[in-house]
Amino acid sequence: MLLARAVEAVERFLDTKEEKERHRARKEDEKRRDAAVERGGLDNVFDGDWNGAAGQFLLRWYGHSAHHERLLFAGPDGIAFAAPPQRVGLGRDKRAQVVSRLSPEEAALEDPFGGEFETRIMLIRFRDGSWLRVDTEEARSELHMYALRNTS
Repeated sequence: MLLARAVEAVERFLDTKEEKERHRARKEDEKRRDAAVERGGLDNVFDGDWNGAAGQFLLRWYGHSAHHERLLFAGPDGIAFAAPPQRVGLGRDKRAQVVSRLSPEEAALEDPFGGEFETRIMLIRFRDGSWLRVDTEEARSELHMYALRNTS
């Protein structure tokens, strides 16, 4: 690990002026993103109100399956959540079952940064204003693109 950091430092030292500027800009974007996450409380699982729609949904959600991961599908009919019926290792996607649905009248999927940052963070925003954080497996995922296209 120490050797890898030394190699990285030498490579940065040898970078062209443009590469150094790109690296600096990327670091600035990361700082701005981290500040926005903290400012919005998005480093939490949900908005913190157990009586709000997000808190109540979260309580029900964990009752559907003991597995810690969920699959999320979004479309014009709303948001569907699938989970394996129990803790499984391989083939979790094949064994997943839809355990909950939210209609468009109940909640919407949103990118909390409006596409400004490449991030794995998504929000399920309930109509009462409460929210639940969802982390995607990749930054700027298909779910991010869907949410950005369907933002009203």
